[in-house]
Amino acid sequence: MTVDVVIPSYHPGEKFLKLLSRLEKQETPVNRIIVVNTEEEYWKPDQYERFSNLEVHHIAKSQFDHGAARNMGISYSEADIVVCMTDDAMPADQMLITSLLEGFSKQGPEGEVVIEVYGRQLPGKDCSTAEQYTRQFNYPEQGRIKTIKDLDDLGIKTYFASNVCCAYRRELFEKLGGFTEKTIFNEDMIFAAKALKAGYAVCYAADARVVHSHNYTALQQLHRNFDLGVSQADHPEVFSDVPSEGEGFRLVRQTVRYLSGKRKFFQIPGLIVNSGCKYIGYRLGKQYCRLPKKIVRQLSMNKHYWDR
Repeated sequence: MTVDVVIPSYHPGEKFLKLLSRLEKQETPVNRIIVVNTEEEYWKPDQYERFSNLEVHHIAKSQFDHGAARNMGISYSEADIVVCMTDDAMPADQMLITSLLEGFSKQGPEGEVVIEVYGRQLPGKDCSTAEQYTRQFNYPEQGRIKTIKDLDDLGIKTYFASNVCCAYRRELFEKLGGFTEKTIFNEDMIFAAKALKAGYAVCYAADARVVHSHNYTALQQLHRNFDLGVSQADHPEVFSDVPSEGEGFRLVRQTVRYLSGKRKFFQIPGLIVNSGCKYIGYRLGKQYCRLPKKIVRQLSMNKHYWDR
């Protein structure tokens, strides 16, 4: 199967160059790397001349949208499989693309076709202990196939997938209409829900590994989870029947136990503060329609989203 990689970028730097270099060394070759870059002034073409399979399409910041930008990149592809990545996701080894493709050879328990395969995210070297556990919680060592019948067992996790590293069967992706456009967040989960409801399967490939983590401050967590709440409010067809609060509380409880087991008791107050900011941001996002527009823009991480 032919493979293209689509990457939205903004202010790309040394990490992005390293990402391109690692994609160049994959055991399964990448046909084209299609970059949708926000603001041409930040793109330095001389840094990328050696990547012969790289093509870039520039958009203005006012045009950026999590769903639309990726749809744009995928529209330029004719490959069998399109891998969506972010510009700060680092392939952990040379087997990333191979491991993603292996996921498409699997099927659901009743023969459901796998429409997408998402990879495992590992913490970076500078990652906090609490964030390390969050990566373990969301991306366990054991892979699995998910279908809509897992909803009673997995709840919101049934729809979980991440465009930090996620491969799609391009023709089926386009058949289902691609990502919902004008999405502030969660375009990947919204598509996964649509695909599962259409009778397809989603594969989590634990062997397809990228290094990707953030050490957000409490205020950044509030902004990020505000946008998460907005996306859930805007898509009740996906999220109304599978509330995510329970999963969030479970993560906090297990992280406290994890930190206690590591004897990192001094990190627990920070975890509580961060978790509180996450919850406040999320609840405000869920009610964003009742807030003044000025306040909504201030609370959001993606402020330019509200300018359109």
